[in-house]
Formats: sequence, C-alpha cells, structure tokens
Amino acid sequence: MFSTQILFRFFVVLLSVSFLASCGGQAIKRKDGKTTAKPWSVAGLAKGDIDDVVELHQKETLASLKLLTEKLYKRNPVEMSKSGITDVQAAVAKIFNPVNHWHLSPQRELDWAAAINNAFREDFAGDRIHSLMTGVLTMVMSSYNHKTEVYLLDSMDPQKLYNAARNIEIVAWRLSNTKKPTGEVMFLTNGVDHEGIQNLSFEREYGKLIATQDLIARVVEDKTNRSIRFGVFNAASFVLLPI
Repeated sequence: MFSTQILFRFFVVLLSVSFLASCGGQAIKRKDGKTTAKPWSVAGLAKGDIDDVVELHQKETLASLKLLTEKLYKRNPVEMSKSGITDVQAAVAKIFNPVNHWHLSPQRELDWAAAINNAFREDFAGDRIHSLMTGVLTMVMSSYNHKTEVYLLDSMDPQKLYNAARNIEIVAWRLSNTKKPTGEVMFLTNGVDHEGIQNLSFEREYGKLIATQDLIARVVEDKTNRSIRFGVFNAASFVLLPI
C-alpha cells in the first residue's frame, strides 16, 4: 500500500511538471522557420541549469560548423568531387550524421589533429574539406567529453572547451593563409563580388563560433571552480592544443 501511494504521488508530480512545461513561454522562431524550442522530457528532471546551457552552446557550435562546411564546399566544389558526391547537403550530412548516434560512432576515435593537418598537406589527394571538418567536429565533440546530452553528474572541463576555441582560431587562420606551391590559396573562403564588395561571411561565422566556445568555457570555469590556464597563444604556430 505504501509503495502504491508513493508511485501515485510521483505520477501526479510528473503530470504537474509536464503541464507546467507545456504552458511555458513561446519558442523563438528563426528566419528559416525553425525554432529553438526544446521538448520537455522526464530525463530533463536530471538536469541542472548549467547542463541546459552547455547543451545549448554545443548545438550552436555544431550549427556554425555545419554552415561553415556548406560554405566551404560551395566555394571549393572540386573537393566534394573527390569524395564522389555531387550534392553539397549530402557531403555535409556525411560529416555530421554521426552526431545523431555519437556514442556508437567510430568517428569518436578519430585522430582529429591528424585529420585537420592532412587537409593542409600539399600531397593530400583526398577531400580536404571532409578531412578538415571531420577533424574539427571530432575535436569539438572531444571538448564536450563526447557528450550530446549533459546531466547533473556529468563533468565538463573548461580547459578543453577553451583549447577547442584556440584550435578553431588556428584552423581559421590556416584557411585564410595556406597557399599552394603556385601561390594560390589552398581554400577559397572570403571573397570580393563583382562590385568590389568584400564577403566576410566566413570570418563572421568563425568569430561567432570562437565566441560561443569561449563563453561556455568561462561558464563552466565559474560553475566548477576549475581555472582555465591562459598560456601564450599564436594561431600562426600551427600547433593544435590538446583536448
């Protein structure tokens, strides 16, 4: 009888929480029609505010990485053809679909530093964008301890998150400055249109990506009392920081 009462009360509590969640504020709608609404679930009861913040920043980071990958393929279509793919969205999906089942994906074990560096090697014959962004994605996921959902008992390391931001700075610098032996840039990124107006969309998106990663590093540092070590950093050094 006692256990039945407990179960009944627990059920009532769940219904109440579910009702309150359904009565929450309106979700933000984006220009593309998507919303930032997050559906309520029982699992959410095992989360704290900081866990939701971490997940939100991770999703924003992954969205920026996808957009940058799409832009890179559109500006450098020859790389996509090396993978035998003719559709940009298919090429992007090939890189990011593993996130949907990341805990089972062999991509978790990828040597992300080698994948990033391979993309800039003169003798690399494969799809440079696939190698680069697969490496960056795995590096970012490593900074989140390969978690796609964060709960109260999970711990985040602010140093990893901070180092990932610095590594993204290195990638951005190399994309803009690495050249072929002929003197041409290896990757087309920012450009100038027919009216002479600069298109700095790559630079803006990388800036947003770095800022998002830096912010969550500071938030986690504050909440965990684990201090970030700020060493001397030079993007042109090509030395990727450990995660």
